Amino acid sequence: MPDLSHSRNAPALVPSALLRTLPPASRFVLRSSRAVMDAAAAAIGLSLPAIACRSAQADPRAALWLGPDEQLLLSTVADGPALATLLEVALAGMPHSLVDVSHRQIALELHGTQAPVALNVGCPLDLDIAAFPVGMCTRTILGKADVVLWRTAAERFHLEVWRSFAQYTSAFLAQASLGLAG
Repeated sequence: MPDLSHSRNAPALVPSALLRTLPPASRFVLRSSRAVMDAAAAAIGLSLPAIACRSAQADPRAALWLGPDEQLLLSTVADGPALATLLEVALAGMPHSLVDVSHRQIALELHGTQAPVALNVGCPLDLDIAAFPVGMCTRTILGKADVVLWRTAAERFHLEVWRSFAQYTSAFLAQASLGLAG
């Protein structure tokens, strides 16, 4: 399959003081059993989360638990081919699904003390730090868009958004953050 992640232009986003677009990334969805996840983890040097809605990081790679048999693997564009090769070799002959979704999504970062407030305008989750701590991630709704929400710091959230919803999501967050101090 051709690599489309570099040839696509980022969608036009609505500017906001709390929101920025993150650099392009390599993204893979890995689905399989725990034994296969453990083999993948050993191959890429990153412990894949076994606890619901948690993440793991070892620069430049990250893994987000999206389901009992599903991990979203993130890395830099430069590391993507190496990550794919490591996984393909390590998982050869094992039942799994590994899909490159780099072209499908973009990443946004919402930051500042008011980031949880802006998100809660359209996200039903309790985003208090005690309920949604650093490292927690989940698939959720923001307004009318599906997103993957990952808290990377006390006042910073990483959002994985399908390209077709990026402009809507940025406009929604820009509107939600009006009058909020960063």
